[in-house]
Amino acid sequence: MANSTVLSRSRAERAAAERTTGEPVGQGRRIGSHVVLVLLALYFVVPLWWLVVASTKTNAGLFGGAPLWFGSDFALFDNIAGLFSHQGGIYWIWFRNSFVYAIAGGVGATVLSVLAGYGLAKYRFRGRSAFFALLLGSVMVPMTALVIPTFVLLSGLGLLNTMWAVILPSLLSPVGVYLVRVYAQGAVPEEVLDAARVDGAGELRLFFQVVLPLLRPAIVTVLLLTTVATWNNFFLPLAVLRDPNLLPVTVGVYNWQALSNAGAGGEQVWNLIVTGSFISVVPLVAAFLSLQKYWQGGLSLGSVR
Repeated sequence: MANSTVLSRSRAERAAAERTTGEPVGQGRRIGSHVVLVLLALYFVVPLWWLVVASTKTNAGLFGGAPLWFGSDFALFDNIAGLFSHQGGIYWIWFRNSFVYAIAGGVGATVLSVLAGYGLAKYRFRGRSAFFALLLGSVMVPMTALVIPTFVLLSGLGLLNTMWAVILPSLLSPVGVYLVRVYAQGAVPEEVLDAARVDGAGELRLFFQVVLPLLRPAIVTVLLLTTVATWNNFFLPLAVLRDPNLLPVTVGVYNWQALSNAGAGGEQVWNLIVTGSFISVVPLVAAFLSLQKYWQGGLSLGSVR
């Protein structure tokens, strides 16, 4: 009775406010939110649009005309052909290396994150709180601060200037462990685990047949985050790799930019730099679009719970 009275009073107050102001209550707040969202969308979309437009221009077209619209000459296919021929097509070797680093690092980091996150969420053992506190502390440390210690460690192991120098550090993802641990606490009920154990399921069968399907949205999220982080990794490969044939696309395109800035040998390949940057973004966009349904499924699953 009291709740219905309070609800009726709030409705009456809202109706009175709408009659006074002439507009629905909260409409101004919604308009402000929409404006902020539009500005954020422009902030992220405009650089991507510029990259798409710039990849269709020649060297001369990049420094003349409208920066956010296409030029008179559509040179996208010529620029892609130039990527095949410039320095023996080394760009595509860099592109292949980025795929190897991203897949190996992303999948490996996801596997370790799922195992560690589930263990921290559902198993009781001595020192669990200390381990989790240490994990949270490692999240606060920027990855660039660990490059020099990582370089010294890899040098002692004799792994510098090898693919393992990029892959092994990419296998550790404190953020991924944290996300899986938080998600597993809510998505994997203790009652389900206890019922499976009562039915005779061992821990391995329990993990693969019960836990993994429930953790699918978290797994996809961590896989995307770690894969993108490894694909975009720049400072670590720059520090540990010297062989041009082992570089990822991020460092390789940076080297082209440095040569173009210095004007070494009259080499100006800005059109190839922009086109190579655009092509390197395409796999990431495709991955996000193709795996988006798993995120939506996870959100709807949480709302049903």
